[in-house]
Amino acid sequence: MLFKISWKNILDKKLNSFLCILLMTLGIAMISLLMLLGKQLQDKFAKNISGIDLVVGAKGSPLQLILSSVYQIDNPTGNVYLDDVAAIAQNPLVKEMIPLSMGDNYQGFRIVGTNKKYFEHFKTKIATGKMFKGNLEVVLGASTAKNANLKVGDTFASSHGLDSEGEKHAENSYKVVGILEYNNSVVDNLILTSLNSVWNIHEHKEEHHEEGEEHHEEEAADSLVKREITSAIIKFRSPMGMMTMPRNINQNSKLQAAVPAIEVNRLFELLGIGIEGLQFLAAVIMLISGISVFVSLYNSLKERKYEMALMLSMGASRTRLFLMLLLEGIILSVLGFIAGIMLSRIGIYLISNALNRKFHFDITQFGLQTGEIYLFVGALVVGILAAALPSIGIYRINISKTLATE
Repeated sequence: MLFKISWKNILDKKLNSFLCILLMTLGIAMISLLMLLGKQLQDKFAKNISGIDLVVGAKGSPLQLILSSVYQIDNPTGNVYLDDVAAIAQNPLVKEMIPLSMGDNYQGFRIVGTNKKYFEHFKTKIATGKMFKGNLEVVLGASTAKNANLKVGDTFASSHGLDSEGEKHAENSYKVVGILEYNNSVVDNLILTSLNSVWNIHEHKEEHHEEGEEHHEEEAADSLVKREITSAIIKFRSPMGMMTMPRNINQNSKLQAAVPAIEVNRLFELLGIGIEGLQFLAAVIMLISGISVFVSLYNSLKERKYEMALMLSMGASRTRLFLMLLLEGIILSVLGFIAGIMLSRIGIYLISNALNRKFHFDITQFGLQTGEIYLFVGALVVGILAAALPSIGIYRINISKTLATE
């Protein structure tokens, strides 16, 4: 009964109710969107750098080196000689070195030359087909295969550079020999091949032998001086490597060493300033929403003072009427929260599509987060407080005086 009366009162003041719900919706949507976006970006970034101690590449911005080599969302800082990186890999502190060679794409999906250690690092599994062995054979990430509409056995010509509109290498074609299972990492959006394939494409050589990867690596080793790669992922045997090698590389070589954990933390510190500012703005909007509910119910109480006095004279208790007005504030808050969560999910969907088109970086989690439960409690508190303050006026209504005045 109370809910029915409260709901009719809300419908009776359509414009005021819409304004209250709209303000609450905007506040909730902004906080929820930032909460969901921030968490997923952090999770994605953390997953992709897990196990990577150092990235070595050409001199330039260390953050750019990390973004291009680990996350594949920026331009590389340049190329380096493989023998320079191989010399670093010979250090007893280095456990493993994974070379990366980039520079071409297909429909915007980056073609990365590497070796089997890259697959082992990301714990990938072949869904269909097999691992590349011969020259110009590629393995596709799950998202790449789906969005580029490629399957095992297909061939394609790559485009030079990282822009899909770049000049095509029409003289050579890659052949798809395998497709990976969905891995929820950067690998999903890549086209992976051998280092030798990338080198041959750019040297305009076409080799169609089906020899093993070991043969290609031996062939590359014979001409290390003229072989270049974009960067290399380094793993250390102990923390001592992290403490000494980055500085030594930066100071005593032509190469640049960047620590992923440091650069990503720096990036999120910069992003955090903007996110905190937007969250503060959203909190202010929620506060304004609470004030709007307060003003709406306060004016409603003044307009319905006679109605309230009449209900009291007919036996309704003041507590019952107080709860009725309180329920109005709760309903407005709940509707604002539901609409806000829906709006935030629409925002996440649009942002995910934009990121996918530009960086092939998608956001897949749309479920309710733990923080949003606290956000719901906060919205209820705002609604209850905003409704309770004017509703106290019910206890000050003089029944006989109010009815006589009217």
